[in-house]
Amino acid sequence: MEETEEICIAEEKVVDISLKDLAKKLEEFAKARDWEKYHSPRNLLLAMVGEVGELSEIFQWKGEVDKGLPNWEESDKEHLAEELSDVLLYLIRLSDICGIDLGDAATKKIVKNAIKYPPKAC
Repeated sequence: MEETEEICIAEEKVVDISLKDLAKKLEEFAKARDWEKYHSPRNLLLAMVGEVGELSEIFQWKGEVDKGLPNWEESDKEHLAEELSDVLLYLIRLSDICGIDLGDAATKKIVKNAIKYPPKAC
């Protein structure tokens, strides 16, 4: 099973892009800017933690939020999408640099969790 995310690239809507495709795009992006020397596991982790902080700020004073964010302005949802994307992209880059197949690891983790937390019997 291949994990996917929906993204927008240069005004063209791309649906069901794989984590491996995103990792490749991030690698190409970093190479084109000569950023690879900065993409150590530690640096990527710290950058991701910073982005998680920015994501947290969006929810900081909102209290509980309803599923689907029905009372949010579109600009707030767009900001949320950008911060979620930043976290995702750093996570994908970190996993790639560490040699971890994130889609495979996530799938295995779901299986482990299903065993650890079986559904309640009726």
